[in-house]
Amino acid sequence: MVRYLTRAQTALAAALLLPPAVSAVLLPFRDWMSNTNAALVLVVVVVAVAVLGHRIAGALAALSAAVWFDFFLTRPYEQFAITKSADIVTAALLLAVGVAVSQLAAHTRELKVIAITDDDYLAQIHHTARLVETAAGPDMVVDHVRRQLVGLLGLSGCRFEYGTLIGHPPRLLEDGSIAWGRRHWDADRDGLPEGEPVELRVSHGGHFHGRFMLQGAPGSAPPLGARLVAVTLADQVGAAFEAVSPTAR
Repeated sequence: MVRYLTRAQTALAAALLLPPAVSAVLLPFRDWMSNTNAALVLVVVVVAVAVLGHRIAGALAALSAAVWFDFFLTRPYEQFAITKSADIVTAALLLAVGVAVSQLAAHTRELKVIAITDDDYLAQIHHTARLVETAAGPDMVVDHVRRQLVGLLGLSGCRFEYGTLIGHPPRLLEDGSIAWGRRHWDADRDGLPEGEPVELRVSHGGHFHGRFMLQGAPGSAPPLGARLVAVTLADQVGAAFEAVSPTAR
C-alpha cells in the first residue's frame, strides 16, 4: 500500500534533505562565489520549506542550512569547523534569518486561515483567545473549546483526554487534512470518519497536553475552513496549558 505523506511530513523531509542537496549543488561554484551569496541561496531554500510547512520545519531547515553551509561552503571544506570570523557571522545570520522567516511564514498562514473564514469563525477564535488570557486554568478553556468543536464540526460528541496517546485513531492534522494510519482520508469528499473518533492533539511549544476525540455525526462533512479553525482552537488550548506552571495545574 502506498503511503501518502501529509504536508507536514513532506515539509520535515524537505527541511532535512534540501539544504544539504542545494549546498552540494553549489560545490563547483564555491571558489568564486562569495559565502554571502551562497548563504542567500540557502535562505531561499529555508523560505520555501517554511511556506510549505510549519514553524518546526522552518526552524529545522534553518538549522540544517547553517550546518551544511559550514560543512560544504566554508574553509576548511568538508569539516564541521569555521576558521574565519566573517563566515561565523554569516552562518549565525543564516540561522537567525531562517528561524525568523519560518515564524513569519507560520504567522502568515494563521492570518490566511482567518481570512478564509466567515465572521462566526473569527468570533470563535477571538473569544477563545480572550478566555485563554482571563481563565483561572486550562480546564475552563478545554470545556469551552469542546463545546465549540461540537458546533463547528457538526459532531455528535466530543471528549478531552489528558496526556495520553492510546491507540491509532484517525487524526486531524494542522493543515486540516485527516490521516488514518497509512491512509490519507479525503475529508472534503467523505466527511469525518463514522464510527471512529478523530483525534485532535493539543500541544504548544513542543509539549503535548492531551487530545480532543471528535465523534462525527452521520453525514458530518465540515469544510476545510472549519477544520483549520478547529486546529487553531486546539492550539489556543495548548497555550492555556503553557500559561500555568506544573504546580498550578
